Amino acid sequence: MESLWEWFQLIKTQAQYLRWEEWVSTITQIASVAYARKNNYLVYPTGMIGVGLAFWLYLFVASPPLYADALLNVYYFIMSMIGWYNWTQKDDHQSNAYVIRNCTRPEWISGGRVFVISWLIISLILHFLTDSNTPVMDGLVTGSAITAMWWMALRRVENWYMWIISNLAAIPLNLYKGFDLFAIMYVLFLYMSWNGAKEWNHLAAASKQKTDG
Repeated sequence: MESLWEWFQLIKTQAQYLRWEEWVSTITQIASVAYARKNNYLVYPTGMIGVGLAFWLYLFVASPPLYADALLNVYYFIMSMIGWYNWTQKDDHQSNAYVIRNCTRPEWISGGRVFVISWLIISLILHFLTDSNTPVMDGLVTGSAITAMWWMALRRVENWYMWIISNLAAIPLNLYKGFDLFAIMYVLFLYMSWNGAKEWNHLAAASKQKTDG
């Protein structure tokens, strides 16, 4: 308990020296996850601001750079545009064209493959072609987040499970790289992802019951 308290005191002391980009990125990304939990399309414009700033920090401030996380934020930006489009589409009855539901078996299989393959490939690229000293963890954060963002754009409940994996890996990674505020942000994301999974499961069950009825 004492070491945990000392850690928070250290974060508090260092907070005044944090870069403005880290503050703005953190605030907008927290807002984005909050909007995602509420099934609100504003998850995407707020997230685009946050990931744009995170890209800059990971690539041009971190030493050595977190290459995979930097490129991951480019992917976030692109998928945010796709997700923003999907979430605002309406069907013939003016209801959401993409409703919250669970992944089908083929979606589970394809998503799992994307996760494992991307984690492996990114880790190997970072190990052999860059000066990264955290290739496996960086690859894990990236591989899980790639699948999570894809499933979120389709409004699949399982996106939250992948975010949980990604957040669990991102917390120690950001602490190691000296991004203390980002580490705290990912702790909050972990909590929000857990609750997001519960809320979306309820929404998916209600949507299925409405459809079956």
